[in-house]
Amino acid sequence: MSDSTPDTHDASGTTVRVGAVDCGTNSIRLLVADIDRGTRAVTDVLRRMEIVRLGHGVDRTGVIAPESMQRTLRVAAEYAASCRELGAERVRFVATSASRDARNAGEFVEGVRRAFAEHWGADVTPEVVSGDEEASLSFTGATGDLVGGGVPGPYLVVDLGGGSTEFVRGTDAVEAARSVDVGCVRMTERHLLSDPPTPDQIAAATRDVDAAIDAAAAEVGFDGIRALVGLAGSVTTITAHRLRLPTYEPERIHLARGGVDETLAACADLLAMTRERRAALPYMHPGRVDVIGAGALVWSRIVTRLRDRAGIGEVITSEHDILDGIALSQV
Repeated sequence: MSDSTPDTHDASGTTVRVGAVDCGTNSIRLLVADIDRGTRAVTDVLRRMEIVRLGHGVDRTGVIAPESMQRTLRVAAEYAASCRELGAERVRFVATSASRDARNAGEFVEGVRRAFAEHWGADVTPEVVSGDEEASLSFTGATGDLVGGGVPGPYLVVDLGGGSTEFVRGTDAVEAARSVDVGCVRMTERHLLSDPPTPDQIAAATRDVDAAIDAAAAEVGFDGIRALVGLAGSVTTITAHRLRLPTYEPERIHLARGGVDETLAACADLLAMTRERRAALPYMHPGRVDVIGAGALVWSRIVTRLRDRAGIGEVITSEHDILDGIALSQV
């Protein structure tokens, strides 16, 4: 899926046009944006997302599967061409959980370098960032609009990915962060194998998720959090389901606030659905049909913990996340 805005590139030098790529376990996303050097305001030129499943099977095999590698490198070449066509002056490519875990990550890195050398005109080496840096980039990307919108901190920003989930606490800057190895793809492949998942499978996944939340809480601290902010495709899809949107509408999802009870009800509904029913939802990306149940389970456990520990009464969803942080990191 893609969305673009008219070319507003400023040749005067007050803005810089950058390309940012976030390659995760489930999806690969591109942002080409103009960034004001003074205010650091981000103006989208192009946003694009494709489900490529780079991390499919990595939790079990320890390697990126050939077909997953091929899909991802094909899209990387398309993104490189878009960066060239739109005049991106700088490009940063960040790879996350699957690339950290895979024994053949070097093959993936070399494939991306070749794709950008051929289609953008210069080498771009994927940075297989640590969980802590991933958390910091997510926080930077997510919190700009919160501050501008008068949402008070401290924030807990939660980036729920395919292979890992990042918990980041802070107000003006990151104060504490922890990355844990639970995500919608990893939990689906490890536990939620039936359609729909069985009670025993849900119970086993819940034990893993709760243990990971325990580890995050011990390091980050949930006491005193004033705003829980959820990022990435699982959370935005859950929000679309809660809102019963007629199609996926990023402008309605971004900064949407939802009550805890309504959010938990949406999560429970998605977890219990068959894949056929999920696929029929008008806002459901086909590549999320089989993993959204696990994403809903992870998010429901996090929301429940923050309700019980910090007394939060609502959840905020952000469409701005690590991708925006990657763009901002280049200025």
